[in-house]
Amino acid sequence: MEKIVSFLGIFVMIFIAYLLSENKKKINWKLVAIGTSMQIIFALLVLKWTPGQMAFTYLSDLVTKLLDFTKEGTAFLFGNLLNVESFGFIFALQILPTIIFFSSLMTILYHLGVMQVVVSLLAKVMLKLMGTSGAESLSAAANIFVGQTEAPLVIKPYIKSMTKSELLTVMTGGMATVAGGVMAGYVSMGVDAGHLIAASIMSAPASLVIAKIMIPETETPVTKGKVNLELEELDANIIDAAARGASEGLSLALNVGAMLLAFIALVALLNSLLSWFGGIIGLDFLSLEWILGRLFAPLAFIMGVPMSDVIQAGNLLGQKIVINEFFAYANLSTLIKEGAISQRTIIILTYALCGFANFSSIGIQIGGIGGLAPERRSDIAKLGIKALIGGSLAAFMTATIAGILI
Repeated sequence: MEKIVSFLGIFVMIFIAYLLSENKKKINWKLVAIGTSMQIIFALLVLKWTPGQMAFTYLSDLVTKLLDFTKEGTAFLFGNLLNVESFGFIFALQILPTIIFFSSLMTILYHLGVMQVVVSLLAKVMLKLMGTSGAESLSAAANIFVGQTEAPLVIKPYIKSMTKSELLTVMTGGMATVAGGVMAGYVSMGVDAGHLIAASIMSAPASLVIAKIMIPETETPVTKGKVNLELEELDANIIDAAARGASEGLSLALNVGAMLLAFIALVALLNSLLSWFGGIIGLDFLSLEWILGRLFAPLAFIMGVPMSDVIQAGNLLGQKIVINEFFAYANLSTLIKEGAISQRTIIILTYALCGFANFSSIGIQIGGIGGLAPERRSDIAKLGIKALIGGSLAAFMTATIAGILI
């Protein structure tokens, strides 16, 4: 029954995007069908085909092994503080260093040209099969590996001349995926690396599908039918690349740490106020978790989450959108360790939470993408809420597909 609900969930996500479409008559349903099929085929390869399962198990093990290398650098700096038995689990030392290491590693791979080859190949596949423009295909492919402000760098020369549809597609792609550095942080918290990688790849065509429903292409893109990857050479050599990546990773890690500290404290404050107010009106149980759980429970249900878990799953979905995905994954990690939710729910949530779609990301995109093309800043601001909804729907769509196959 839950698998049937997940199947219906695909059409619900598409229907929501359809209701929000600016031009329903211009929707390219062939693109929608091909993009959705690409997600399903990839999910089948990863979740049901034995060689595909083996390949992603290998990738998952590889990521886990890379995390072990992070511990070498962390142990040198902090010594016995990493001993969980002596000092307990210290989030700042166990999780945040992985972001720094993976940021450095990704920068090295870009400097060597490895990532450009992979990104170009994936972009050409999407362009060929889905008929999307070269610029939006490149950005969608880059978003699999890097964040929502880094991916647009590969299409910087084209942003100023992008159509409205292309611009939303770029923004939605950023909202629907996460960066490799923070993904490593999720793995450190106990989230399955294989499913995270699969979610990021599936979300690329999903973001194209949802964005092209919400704002169909009615103009002729400058990069229609061609893929040209242009990146500025920022580093003198591999050592310079490693150093720059580490510096950027440190900035990101500090931002994540500060953000979690502030939001956890603010949530505690809000819960205290809600509890006080609830006591006055006879609702002693009132809390942010209670409100978000019931508000987003229908979405969790339509993804195929078992009824016994829909409130907890809805709470995490709400946390992801209202606060951010790192906060939601941290709480998912706690539920996993406590055995509080089913394995099916864990897998569906792993896909559903895998994206930067939250309110703060709107500001990040206005500053990041708007900084690359100041003349489009107002357009980016106007499309912010649509991109947030589109990115959420794309991630939820990948979750429903996973729900069909598990």
